[in-house]
Amino acid sequence: MAVLALDHLVYGVPDLDAAVEIIARRWGVQPTPGGRHEGLGTANYLVSLGPHSYLEIIGPDREAPDPEQPRPFGVSPFRQPRLLGWAVQVAEIDEVVKESRRVGYDPGPIRPMSRHRPDGSRLQWRLAVPAGGRLAYGGTVPFVIDWGTSHHPARDLPAGCKLLSLDVEHPNSEEALGAIEALGALDALGSRLEVMTARFSRLRARISTPKGKVILR
Repeated sequence: MAVLALDHLVYGVPDLDAAVEIIARRWGVQPTPGGRHEGLGTANYLVSLGPHSYLEIIGPDREAPDPEQPRPFGVSPFRQPRLLGWAVQVAEIDEVVKESRRVGYDPGPIRPMSRHRPDGSRLQWRLAVPAGGRLAYGGTVPFVIDWGTSHHPARDLPAGCKLLSLDVEHPNSEEALGAIEALGALDALGSRLEVMTARFSRLRARISTPKGKVILR
């Protein structure tokens, strides 16, 4: 399985400007504008979590009309900020999805996506998410992303933060863990990942910042 590393965490917010201001003040880092997702009604800011991974702060794009379909990941102007999901970076996404299905977990159809960066350049990638765009197991099982020949966003982000651990909580933790294993994603985090049984599905990330450790959930 060609899983390379944790790619990013997805943090959904109702108001991008407000979320960026809060993170800049509390973490001591300034999130970097990522760009707009054309036709999807969302935009994002990024914070480095290491040389190959980042935090995506995603929210409604105030400059875009409301999309015809629901925004990705259930992002809404009316919901509370929440850690929605995580992604692992893969090479040869077709083979990864094929193998995962063979061992019993379907990560969803593969689809191409793109966005324009503030400098005008265009990023392109392919990802697999369940049909309908809702993340599997309440976001506790990662989706897979293949950047192909595109410039990885983490390469340009200022350093300063680091992911210390990620807790995955789900009512059926054994089934969620089985899906994670089917994707070959356990090695993406190693000992930093813990899968636990809980009443509700939830992610909890511990992050080191210039102003100390924070917990994002």
